[in-house]
Amino acid sequence: MKHHPRLVAFDLDGTLAESKQRVSYDMGESLAQLLKKMPIAIMSGAGFPQFEKQFFPAIPMEANLNNLYIFPTNAAQCFVYRTEAWKPQYDHAFSATDRDEIHRAITDASAELSMPEPKQVWGDIVQDRGAQITFSAVGQEAPVAAKQEWAAAYNDKRKELRNLLAKKLPNYSVSTGGITSIDITPKGITKAYGIKRLAELTGVPVEDMLYVGDALEEGGNDAVVKETGVPTHQVFGPKETEGLINSLLEQQLTK
Repeated sequence: MKHHPRLVAFDLDGTLAESKQRVSYDMGESLAQLLKKMPIAIMSGAGFPQFEKQFFPAIPMEANLNNLYIFPTNAAQCFVYRTEAWKPQYDHAFSATDRDEIHRAITDASAELSMPEPKQVWGDIVQDRGAQITFSAVGQEAPVAAKQEWAAAYNDKRKELRNLLAKKLPNYSVSTGGITSIDITPKGITKAYGIKRLAELTGVPVEDMLYVGDALEEGGNDAVVKETGVPTHQVFGPKETEGLINSLLEQQLTK
């Protein structure tokens, strides 16, 4: 890799782990090694409780957590590790009025488009994550295979729903996420916002960062970061990400 980043931001699902699956211990060890060299950020549509289940168990206890920045709910929140605890750096949580408006829009838009009823549902279809409300077509806890099956049949329908929700909710940011989801956050709050806040928090200029994700192509849920000018690297799953981290570590050794 020709680019020599001073900070790396990673997507979670499809990048560090398969959708909603735990990050492997090998990946956690690789990230811990990278944390010795530079700050790392994790940006995901997942809420903080999902990070507690999916991400943190893989990170070694001795890792330099002060170098780790967690951006749940598409950067509508940020958590940092200080005085041996994870603490919110900021939190753009919805008001009760916001929540009512968003839930009503999801119900109305789904009815207007006659969204297909899934054969089976795993967990909540609409989940309130505090600073983000997420629609997941087959439920929040659906296995990857079920999500992929639904997406293969109805991904165009998901795009229609996303576009209609964007019209009904002009004062919010509406984007596709994961395999079957649509994420709704406060207006202007996206991963691009997270990249800008990350630069403020760390003092690392955007051009000296690297964003790693599996959906950086046009229309992908990571593509929004490109508007910041941050250098990016597309991966196709956790194995490629581990290879990239190893390359970054080797790069550090040759400095």
